[in-house]
Amino acid sequence: MLILALLLVADSLRAFSLAVAPAESVQVTTAGSGAPVVLVPGMFGSAFGYRKVMPLLIEAGYRVIVVEPLAIGTSSRPERADYSLTAQADRIAAALDQLGVRDAIVVAHSTSASMAYRLAYRRPDLVAGIVSIEGGPAERATTRGFRRALELAPWIKLFGGMKLVRRKIHGELIKASGDTSWVSDTVVEGYTAGAARDLDATLKAFLAMAERREPEQLRPHLAEVRCPVRLLVGTAEHQSGVRPEELVLLAQSLAAFAVDSVAGAGHYIQEEQPAAVVAAVQRLLLPVGGPERVRL
Repeated sequence: MLILALLLVADSLRAFSLAVAPAESVQVTTAGSGAPVVLVPGMFGSAFGYRKVMPLLIEAGYRVIVVEPLAIGTSSRPERADYSLTAQADRIAAALDQLGVRDAIVVAHSTSASMAYRLAYRRPDLVAGIVSIEGGPAERATTRGFRRALELAPWIKLFGGMKLVRRKIHGELIKASGDTSWVSDTVVEGYTAGAARDLDATLKAFLAMAERREPEQLRPHLAEVRCPVRLLVGTAEHQSGVRPEELVLLAQSLAAFAVDSVAGAGHYIQEEQPAAVVAAVQRLLLPVGGPERVRL
């Protein structure tokens, strides 16, 4: 069945660049038909990172739309753009408006989940529910560790360029995973294909993300997210993920919130157990009043 689904994806898939503002364009990939499910990759992701999830969703009868935020995947990397999470959420909204998408389930990985939360309260007409893959209510686009690593950005090209980047990302993917069998040189190349096109522009964009302060904090607005939210958390010991205090904040603030533990998985649940992502989408859509409130 998976092979058949992959063939269906290849037959119906469309990938194109969509202008959302002057000098700003996001890469969009669409396939299938039915209720819309919008997939948003994390900082080191792209449509490639959802290659296992997409055919399963299409086979289940959904229209899949991947929107790569600015400077993520193969989207454009303008040097002077606003790379705040709030601005990224507004770009996703602009893309969905152009595509005529409403009431979508938004599946977002890692930091991009914070874009999804912002999208839900800023444009509730676009979001029927959220599946967050290991993504908490981040208030900055980059972590403290990532910002420290970016201090070495001027030296990356001198000390190996993309070879160094791919070697570093290979190691980070291993550390972030429960089952590491999915991490290979081919996969790393897929994850870094966009950055490889213009490493200088990618590094400058990441530096801009690290320096940008949010024009609007998320925490005071979480209670305005009225759609159901399911958070997928891998149980294997791994780097990254949602901190305990973030989990408490989500549980106390969101109107309808549930946590699904994915046994044995790490940070990249869409890679290790893609069926768990599809199952979360289907549970979110069940006509039972949304997910249960999580108890802490």
